[in-house]
Amino acid sequence: MKVLVVGGGGREHALCWKLKQSPLLTRLWCAPGNAGITDVAECVAIGAEDVDKLVGFARDHAADLVVVGPEAPLVLGLADRLKEAGIKVFGPSAAAAALEGSKGFMKDVVWKSGIPTAWYGRFTDMDAAKAFIHQKGAPIVVKTDGLAAGKGVVVAMTLDEALKAVDDMMGAKVFGEAGAELVIEEFLDGEEISFFALCDGKTALPLVGAQDHKRVGDGDTGPNTGGMGAYSPAPVLTPALQAEVMERCIEPAVRTMAADGKPFTGVLFAGLMITKAPDGTQTPKLLEYNVRFGDPECQVLMARMKSDLLPVLLAGAEGRLDQVSIEWRDDCALVVVMAAEGYPGSYKKNTVIRGLDEANQVEGVAVLHAGTARNAKGEVIATGGRVLGVTATGATVKQARERAYQAVDRIRWPEGFCRRDIAWRALAR
Repeated sequence: MKVLVVGGGGREHALCWKLKQSPLLTRLWCAPGNAGITDVAECVAIGAEDVDKLVGFARDHAADLVVVGPEAPLVLGLADRLKEAGIKVFGPSAAAAALEGSKGFMKDVVWKSGIPTAWYGRFTDMDAAKAFIHQKGAPIVVKTDGLAAGKGVVVAMTLDEALKAVDDMMGAKVFGEAGAELVIEEFLDGEEISFFALCDGKTALPLVGAQDHKRVGDGDTGPNTGGMGAYSPAPVLTPALQAEVMERCIEPAVRTMAADGKPFTGVLFAGLMITKAPDGTQTPKLLEYNVRFGDPECQVLMARMKSDLLPVLLAGAEGRLDQVSIEWRDDCALVVVMAAEGYPGSYKKNTVIRGLDEANQVEGVAVLHAGTARNAKGEVIATGGRVLGVTATGATVKQARERAYQAVDRIRWPEGFCRRDIAWRALAR
């Protein structure tokens, strides 16, 4: 099979790295790719949001399957256009991708489906949004309705923080048109986990859980980021809790989307808060859906997946997920994200990264690239905020973590940094 992966981040490197292992694969392209992806796929200089060129390339090169990594091209309708051209695609239609493209739409679907979630309000007027905040009090969560590259969420612990978030998002438009509508919702306290299911419009096939680290600093301090590390399995997600997540948070959404004429095909990524009642009972509540693999969670999922990924994604694209199953390794997997100093604020680009070969020699380690390119001398340089995902497996989360940080310490990149406490919750258990 000839496969095109769309995107150029750590998630796409993980997908390409895993797809490359498939005996069914004859050719693998990635558009636009990055410096690390060139080791496993042919990189094509087409932007992930250039729908016309991507469809043209897939058609001209007779791609058997297109796997769409990021959310933006899905919201733009890339999957619809590929299907119109007769090309199989793993990823939702634009109508179904609104589950991530519009947080308001997503919350309405969740409410309609009876899925446990936070109370919320939708606002296009600043004064009404602020009145709601005053009425509800803090802590409270303020979100842009539209896509903001994982950054349009403020968990406000005080009223002033919440009101400033409204001014920034809707007034100053720091996230552009994504902030034209806001979703303001209940602050949920508990342990946050990421859960993934593959969907074909009618069947949902569970993957495994992972735990992400959103805040930039050790001890979960500082601003939210796109993710500074992750690990799988997440001990908080017991088999009983996973069954409850499927029954209460995944399957009702799949049914509602199908009934509304927007069947969901692709990865349904549920961001969940595991809340605890006074009697100790744990309940999963849905924070949000995303319509693609998480980044950096994809890195640890691919490291743990024993099955061949390609036939599973093809079954999803063809509506045959009820005919496949997935095997997982018992190993733990952990990824440490190395980011450019200053991230998630402004950061320096084009700094040289050395020591990658030495890092990759650590047992159980694969250094997956996110924001990288090569300069005129052929050296790997940092071009993004999150730059590398140092991914390791081990018999225990402790061993996986030791291997990952051993590899991190071999990388020579003075302008980079990482958190040093990835998987602290699992180790505390």
